Amino acid sequence: MVKLALYKGKGTLANAGIRMWTGSQYSHCELVVDGWCYSSSVMDKGVRRKLIDLGSGNWDLIELPWADPEYVRDYLDLTDHLTYGWVALVTSQFLNLGRSDPDSQFCSEWCANALRIPNASAYSPQTLGELARFINEVTS
Repeated sequence: MVKLALYKGKGTLANAGIRMWTGSQYSHCELVVDGWCYSSSVMDKGVRRKLIDLGSGNWDLIELPWADPEYVRDYLDLTDHLTYGWVALVTSQFLNLGRSDPDSQFCSEWCANALRIPNASAYSPQTLGELARFINEVTS
């Protein structure tokens, strides 16, 4: 089973900036498979797999029964050399140009790609969560 973890904790100044810009309580997201978290992270300087305490009260979890856990793992293997996508974050989220960078990805872009969702750079953690909930509704 794959889950989408949405971060709502205080975090850093960057987290606050993302929440303010997107008008959301969420500033980061992860895909969770077998207890491991997969994403691209500012703190970790790019794409990685990590154990994170998701029971801290700082995370909301959405089960994604339609997602393929093996593809998430395979996508990590394809992208674990990528750095954090600051350029794509600014051009797609702040300037609304819909541009991605082949050498980097930001968190919700990485998660959307690992879920095989088209136009991955268009999603913030909030909008990716909304889409995941919608897909759950229409596929149940």
